[in-house]
Amino acid sequence: MSGRRRSLDVFRGGAVALMILVNNPGSWSHLYPPLAHAPWHGCTPTDLVFPFFLFAVGNALAFVVPALQAGPAQVFWLRVAKRTALIFAIGLALNAAPFVRWDAAGELVPRSLETLRLMGVLQRIALAFGAAAAIVWLGGKKAALWAAAALLLGYWAACLTWGDGADPYSLQGWFGGAVDRAVLGAPHLYRGEGVPFDPEGLASTPPAIAQVLLGWWVGDTVARKVPSAELVAGLFMRASALLAAAYVWQLVLPLNKKIWTPSYVLLSTGLAMLLLAALVHLLEARTASARPARWPAFFEVFGKNPLFVFVLSGLVPRVLALLRWPQGTLADGATAWTSPLPWAYEHVFAPAGAWSGDPRLGSLLFAVANLALYWALARALDRRRIYIRI
Repeated sequence: MSGRRRSLDVFRGGAVALMILVNNPGSWSHLYPPLAHAPWHGCTPTDLVFPFFLFAVGNALAFVVPALQAGPAQVFWLRVAKRTALIFAIGLALNAAPFVRWDAAGELVPRSLETLRLMGVLQRIALAFGAAAAIVWLGGKKAALWAAAALLLGYWAACLTWGDGADPYSLQGWFGGAVDRAVLGAPHLYRGEGVPFDPEGLASTPPAIAQVLLGWWVGDTVARKVPSAELVAGLFMRASALLAAAYVWQLVLPLNKKIWTPSYVLLSTGLAMLLLAALVHLLEARTASARPARWPAFFEVFGKNPLFVFVLSGLVPRVLALLRWPQGTLADGATAWTSPLPWAYEHVFAPAGAWSGDPRLGSLLFAVANLALYWALARALDRRRIYIRI
């Protein structure tokens, strides 16, 4: 098994960077189409960010399991259980953060646990990582591929069997909505669609586990082989096969991130493989005489502290929102409030959009500025060799 691969670090860092970029616009009302999620069916570049990160989680797993196989089984199970529980707990705490809120009377009051969202991005990462690690440990490479296929086909069968026969892939017809409401409780689900529905719920987690298993399969291949044109060609051919399968499957099973359909898993995995193949070629497989590129360093620092930087990017806006001051009066006589980030957008970045005639520009510049600040932090941590492992 080869050592750490730069291509995998850059890929993982790129996924984190894009997650920060798309999650922190100046205004959710002003987004360029590629930076917005598909309304329901379909797939935009933004819809690829989270599955790319799950794919990267699987890549990293390819380096963790072999190192632990030399020791006793209890060490492996304890480490996986602790990491799964810790990531899930951090995600739950992030949902509750900053634990207080401003009420209508202008008082800081505790956040209610009765409506706390139980699932989320980190919770899905935790469950998918834990399940995939267990499958890889118990069955190895062949079992992992069979398990991934079983999870995808089983999920498809569940959609057809328990969903609304008229439209099993609609918001109301998808079987997982009823499952998540029954298990998690409607008050604890996300309401971004206007009804209790969680795009990172329990019911749609099985295909996400398959995504991590496919990422492990690719990561294991990259880790075991010397970077070469043969490796790049092999990745390209496998990616092409997955993309062809995704195209055929989406004719009867729509691409959909919000219910994480299997066709979406194959599409995003195939595209992730193509990107990883390009990175292996550019960063590792070319001859030593090739001039090294500098741009990968931007993404590489994100890849060395991925979960820490991502968690911080979600926590900081919530904490800063507690710092507020009055900004005029609303039509009903109530006080209008602002806080640091909205103020910065309105007074620094929105004018750029107004000047250009396109408010989406100001929103994007705000997101890019956020990304630059988190890059500076990640770079400082890397220069000091501070790596916060979760």
